[in-house]
Amino acid sequence: MKMPQDQIDRIAALGYTEPEARFLYVVATHSGYFTMRHFNTFTGVSRGKRSMTFAQKLLKHAHATVRDYMGAGSVFHLFSRLVYGPIDKDNVRNRRRHSFDYIRTRLVQMDFLLENQAHDFLETENDKVNLFCESLAVPKDVLPAKVYEGGPGSHPTIRYFVDKFPLFLAAPLSGASPVVTFGYVDSGTRSPWSFVAHLGAYQGLFRHLKTFRLLYIALRATEFRRAEDRFRASVKQPLESDVSSEVLRYFEVRRKWENHEYVVPVATDFEFLNDARLRFHGERFEGLYQAWVTGRIAETELRPEFSHLAPPRTIFFDTYLVRNHSLLARSCGRDGHGRVFEAPGRRGIQKRSSGEGWVGFYAFYEKPLSCTCCTQIRARSHSRKRSVKH
Repeated sequence: MKMPQDQIDRIAALGYTEPEARFLYVVATHSGYFTMRHFNTFTGVSRGKRSMTFAQKLLKHAHATVRDYMGAGSVFHLFSRLVYGPIDKDNVRNRRRHSFDYIRTRLVQMDFLLENQAHDFLETENDKVNLFCESLAVPKDVLPAKVYEGGPGSHPTIRYFVDKFPLFLAAPLSGASPVVTFGYVDSGTRSPWSFVAHLGAYQGLFRHLKTFRLLYIALRATEFRRAEDRFRASVKQPLESDVSSEVLRYFEVRRKWENHEYVVPVATDFEFLNDARLRFHGERFEGLYQAWVTGRIAETELRPEFSHLAPPRTIFFDTYLVRNHSLLARSCGRDGHGRVFEAPGRRGIQKRSSGEGWVGFYAFYEKPLSCTCCTQIRARSHSRKRSVKH
């Protein structure tokens, strides 16, 4: 991973050691969220005084907050402008508060990044836009984008690659040349159709690349086969197929649409039609369509017109199983419950796993916590009791 030394020094000037500053740089750039296990993995230390000291610094200087999530333990959120500002990342969305699903995804992404530190991940939106638009001559209007509406009197803002999934160059096979690798992180909480929607957002960009790889990153291997099937159907087969077949389908769907032949809407046809209108536009396509509709040109004559439009493509799909992920449930004697133990004689809490001695780090709260599952169960029970009384 790229880590500019001058920016590491700026973080260290806030009171952190160089290893701590390097870790915070990775968090600020790629995630915004982390656990102490991430810190221990990155720095190569065991749980104990060093990680506890690091946690104390973060909370004392109000550079991060910490919350205990069921199944994920204590999760830190690095939010302070005092950290992001000196490294020119003051406006990244990592500083903001997010949903638990988003947090889970960032934690899994951190696991992946720490297991693959040899790759030079593209860090910023500008880095990614420059790679495709300047180095690969891809039109900017086909990049995955999202429009954010401004306040009164301001203009909408277009942001690119807002998913912030890993993007890097890597060889898909041993001895092969590096290709653009798009990461997709499945934390286990998203709908399977989230992946299909993600592929749809990148479809325009994929069409302008001669070769690329999609890397499906997940906690469980059970989703790999279904993800590959969806990728093959949505991306690989259409892009590697004969272009003339797609043009003919576009002509057929367009004719049915213009003749009002759709009694029942067909979502797949409508999506294809909208996409095809962007791909196959111009005087040449319009002239051939009119000739085809009126019967002046047959399918056998139409196909040779587009045989040269099918550029050779090499598309790869790979999977990555995160080995040491942070989303681990802790035991309190009930299956799937997480427990937080009060540390006697100290301000804060300390954790242990079932059957083990006292281990872990101290996270400072206003009051000690108990099992998050049981607390939620008790809260719902009390709520029901109160409703009965009223």
